[in-house]
Amino acid sequence: MNLRTLFLLTAFMMGQPAMAIEEPAFKVVLKAEAFEVRQYAPFLIAETVVEGDMDEASNKGFRKIADYIFGNNRAVQTGNAGKIAMTAPVTIEPQSEKIAMTAPVTLSTAGTDISKANQWRVHFVMPSQYTLSTIPQPNNPDVKLKEVPAKLFAVHSYTGFNTMAKVQSKTDELLTWVQQKNLKPLGTAQLSRYDPPWTLPMFRRNEIMVEVAAP
Repeated sequence: MNLRTLFLLTAFMMGQPAMAIEEPAFKVVLKAEAFEVRQYAPFLIAETVVEGDMDEASNKGFRKIADYIFGNNRAVQTGNAGKIAMTAPVTIEPQSEKIAMTAPVTLSTAGTDISKANQWRVHFVMPSQYTLSTIPQPNNPDVKLKEVPAKLFAVHSYTGFNTMAKVQSKTDELLTWVQQKNLKPLGTAQLSRYDPPWTLPMFRRNEIMVEVAAP
């Protein structure tokens, strides 16, 4: 994460009240060590599609959506700009080709090489107080708002820094576990990060997530 992105995140986090950062609601259906299957309630996201390697895309995507929640938006009722509370996680997902924002990409459980991805979807989950009709609208056309219905996700949790090799390894581990549990993945695996960049490696919370079909 570059200095400009770090400055934006630091400034925003310092301006937040001393309270827990909101996360999307879910119920754990199955747990086995570092793996879980979670049933997520519907939630709202702000997303953008950017190009580059994983780190470059993370920075580009974060800046665009951070710009939106910091105030580059307009309220539905008044047209005024407003700040939207920061939530967790920040999620990045490889896209295999240029596709419409709402179209899912389905990949097999084997042979998924994220190092070859040059296009990524980055999204923030929006605070639960908003709906698509009440949340401020982005001024930047690159930032889109989307309602995500209730979904079932398989999740692999781990700590530390996220190199391309580590994300690939954890993705492979999750997809292998999904296969062992006779679950069917419905989309690309995505990386979710929950902590600001100054968090020590051993305290960083990372998750590889993939949507799966209900058993």
